[in-house]
Amino acid sequence: MPSYLLRVQLADRPGSLGSLAVALGSVGADILSLDVVERTPDFAIDDLVVDLPAGAMPDSVITAAEALNGIRVESIRPHTGLLEAHRELELINHVAAAPRADKLQVLVDEAPRVLRVAWASVIRRTTTKSGADGLERVVGSAGAPESTATHAPWLPLSEAVALDADADWVPQLLRDLDTALAAAPLGGPDTALVLGRGGGPDFRAPEIARLGYLSGIVGSLLR
Repeated sequence: MPSYLLRVQLADRPGSLGSLAVALGSVGADILSLDVVERTPDFAIDDLVVDLPAGAMPDSVITAAEALNGIRVESIRPHTGLLEAHRELELINHVAAAPRADKLQVLVDEAPRVLRVAWASVIRRTTTKSGADGLERVVGSAGAPESTATHAPWLPLSEAVALDADADWVPQLLRDLDTALAAAPLGGPDTALVLGRGGGPDFRAPEIARLGYLSGIVGSLLR
């Protein structure tokens, strides 16, 4: 059965999640795992991995969920695996155990599954002989754009941030795909781990914090 990652906004009141589970069950969707991404006094943002019956369309999940009062679907996209916090520790362990020449590739290969994004790249600010700033793509995961921007005005970077995906420096392809972007310094302010989600959803503050913690630990390993 195909699995999907569903991000929903629920009104923060008793019974919201139970009502959502019943609604998803009515279209044959089976909830495999759940993670609270963000919680405010008024609502919660939850990620759910759901299995759908063969032949079922993901649109049926959106329709069932949004038929409920106080529930809005932010995104739904194919997903493999469960939402387990220890995955981040596994990623750090795999990076630490990899040969030095392979550490960055291991990071970008595993980061999309752990951080729930479409792709990951490591980029580095460079300086040409004329003194102009340039940009180098160091490594990228499957699905990461082969060509990067020619410059990144947000570098050097001191902390993890959500990037303005409509800025002039963003390649047109990423803008056409409505790609949500986030970045964090990796081992120094001129090198960054960049994450992308084609079609969104936008990065929430807790996700940016997780990215910052992860890149900080991996940056220490690289040094």
